[in-house]
Amino acid sequence: MTNPADSPAVRRLDDWNRDRLESLAATHETPLYVIDLDRVTANYTRFSSAFPDADVMYAAKAHTGKAVLEAVLEAGGTIECAAWGELQRSIDAGADPNELQYTAVNPPDHDLDYAAELGAENPGLTITIGATDTLERLAERGYNGRIAIRINPGIGTGHHEKVATGADAKFGIPYKRVPAVANRVREAFDLVGLHAHAGSGVLTDDLEDHCRAIERVGDMARRVGDDDLEFVDVGGGYGVPYREDEPPLDLEKTSDMVREAIGDLDAQLKLEPGRYVVADAGLILTEVNTIKKAPDTTVVGVDASLSTLIRPAMFGSYHPMLNVTAPDRDAEPMTVGGPVCTSADVFAHDRPIARPERSDILAIGNAGSYGYELANQFHSQPKPAEVALEGDDARVARRRETLEDVTRLEQ
Repeated sequence: MTNPADSPAVRRLDDWNRDRLESLAATHETPLYVIDLDRVTANYTRFSSAFPDADVMYAAKAHTGKAVLEAVLEAGGTIECAAWGELQRSIDAGADPNELQYTAVNPPDHDLDYAAELGAENPGLTITIGATDTLERLAERGYNGRIAIRINPGIGTGHHEKVATGADAKFGIPYKRVPAVANRVREAFDLVGLHAHAGSGVLTDDLEDHCRAIERVGDMARRVGDDDLEFVDVGGGYGVPYREDEPPLDLEKTSDMVREAIGDLDAQLKLEPGRYVVADAGLILTEVNTIKKAPDTTVVGVDASLSTLIRPAMFGSYHPMLNVTAPDRDAEPMTVGGPVCTSADVFAHDRPIARPERSDILAIGNAGSYGYELANQFHSQPKPAEVALEGDDARVARRRETLEDVTRLEQ
């Protein structure tokens, strides 16, 4: 295993061992997710080292696979969860429920039932609320434990408007109402922290807006009494460069700016990186099945689709691509799409790629974050397998679904 301290700040597709990738595709078929656990560990260690006095919690929603959760826990991390299933899966991976943080967003009754019961048995569990309704519903369930208040700072950042949560009314208590809600929490619960999350996919150029939101969180912490709080959680959202010419996040600058923005606090700083930990640790291998010349482009058909990776269709996201089989062929503009019957099922438009041929293996990079988590069964396509790499070892972390898996709940 590579020493995490020596790992590069960003891993490009060219950095993967192409012979190993071709062997994985041949052994496990395609489409195939590949997650490198050594890279997960290195990314978490690098980030946490930049914030040595903070509690760095991995945001499980980025990739909730058991192998990933185990790697984070082994690296000394704790876990932030956004749904009851993530809580249970974290516990199954070995997390101490007393160290988990559950960020409830319009939680269904079942989620609150589970969280309240878990908190009763494990008083260290923290529940983050973003609506006073959630307080009332927790009280109805007999919960009187640890509460953090999610603040809506009114400032959103990130790679797309759909992830700029800091300015979205769906998330958090309106800023001006926080002091009154804090007093209300103290009457019936244990107020332990404040929380905010400005957005997702934050890179160095986005830090100014990101830190304006953090500054507001620090101001509010001092206003409600940071000496009476255990922590102030400024969320995650720290990004990785998806495009080949984008530089990686400057962690030293990020650490300096975040600390300056939050200001002097008696409470501990918390952060919740998710994408940063897993994005460049994962990729998708897909096989070329069709080459079609069209008037304005060459269409390359592959066996992966938007049911494999939905981010390009959902967010217009750019994911780097590499012809693993023949990277040295002349590059030509290609439109790469899958077998799903919609124009949204396209991974790249007129992208220069080493000229593919049928049966070539292509790699789709930066798929470790919100890749498998958003995979679906549209067109009755079974979800792909996922292989976990650790040192020289490779193991199936999730087997490939069958059509029986797709239909087994039907009656």
